[in-house]
Amino acid sequence: MRIGIVGIGALGCLFAARLHMLAEVVMFGHWQEQIQTLRNEGLTYVDPDGKRRQIAVQVTDQPASADPVSVALILVKSYQTQSAAEIASHILESNGIALTLQNGLGNVETIAAAVGSERAVPGATTEGATLEQPGVVRHAGAGTTYLGNPQAVNQELVKATATLFNRAGFQTAVSESVDTVLWHKLIINAAINPLTAILDVPNGFLAEDSAARRLMTAAAQEAAQVAQAQGIAIGNDDPGGMALDVARRTAQNSSSMRQDMRGGRPTEIEAISGSVVRLGRTCNMSTPFTQMLLQMVRLRQEGATHQELLKILGQEETIPQFSLLRQVLQEVSDGSL
Repeated sequence: MRIGIVGIGALGCLFAARLHMLAEVVMFGHWQEQIQTLRNEGLTYVDPDGKRRQIAVQVTDQPASADPVSVALILVKSYQTQSAAEIASHILESNGIALTLQNGLGNVETIAAAVGSERAVPGATTEGATLEQPGVVRHAGAGTTYLGNPQAVNQELVKATATLFNRAGFQTAVSESVDTVLWHKLIINAAINPLTAILDVPNGFLAEDSAARRLMTAAAQEAAQVAQAQGIAIGNDDPGGMALDVARRTAQNSSSMRQDMRGGRPTEIEAISGSVVRLGRTCNMSTPFTQMLLQMVRLRQEGATHQELLKILGQEETIPQFSLLRQVLQEVSDGSL
C-alpha cells in the first residue's frame, strides 16, 4: 500500500515513523525548514520510553508531480483543511481514500467537496505526539484510532488501512458510528486543549491537579450536553472520565494547542471550542465555560499575559468555574503549583 501523509507536523511525523516499515510512505507539506531537515537528516522518532531511532522518509512540496497513493492521510490543522483537500485530490488513485484524523468538526465535508464523497473517510485519533524540533518527533502517549466506514467508499481499503495501523502499533478499529467517535474526540479536545494552552501546562497537569481536573471535567460535560442536544448518542460514557483517561495516557504530551501557542502559530480553537459554542447556539443551549475558554485562548493568541487574563476573570463571577480557573491560573503564574 502507498500512503500519502498530508501534514508534516507532530502527528504526520508520528504516523510516518510507525508506518514506514510496513508501507511506502510519502509526506506532503510546505514547511521548508521541516522539509529540508527531513531530507538532509531524516526523521528522528523518540518512543515513549525515550529510545531514539533515525528513519529515512520521503517528503515533497510538489504533490502534482507525485505518484498516486491509495490512502491520503490528512493530518493538518483544521484551518489548513482546504489546501490539504486539494493536495489529496491530486495524489489519490481513482478508488483511493482520503482519511482525516484531524481535530474539530467539518473537515470531512471540506475534503469530500474536493475528492468526492465516495473517497472521503472521517476518523479520529487520541495518539499524542510532540515535535521537539524540526525533524524530531516524540510519541508522547498511546491512544485509540477510529476510522469511519461510509457505505459509498472503498470499504475493503478502509479495513486494510485499519489493519495496517494496528500492525504499526496504533490501536485502531473501524466504527459504524463515526459521528459519535468525532464528538467523543471533540469533547476530549474541548476539555484538554484550551486549558493546557491557557495555563501553559502539559496534559498530565490536568489529571494531577484536583482543581484543574474539575475544570477539565466541567468543559467536557458542557461539550457533551451540546452533543446530546445535537442528537449524538454519547451513551453511558462519562465525558469527564474520557478526558481524564486521555490526559493520563498522554501526561507528558504538550497538546497541539499549547505547542501552537508557544510557537506563535494560529490554534484550532475555533474548530474545537468554537464549534461547541456555535452548535450550542443552534439548539438554544448556553455554554458559558466553553465560551470563556474560547475568549481566553483568543486573547492569548493576541499576546495577552496571564495577568491580563486574571483581570478579566476577576470581573466574571457568573459561574463557579470562572473563579476556579482564576485560582488555578494565579497559582500557575505564581509558580506555586
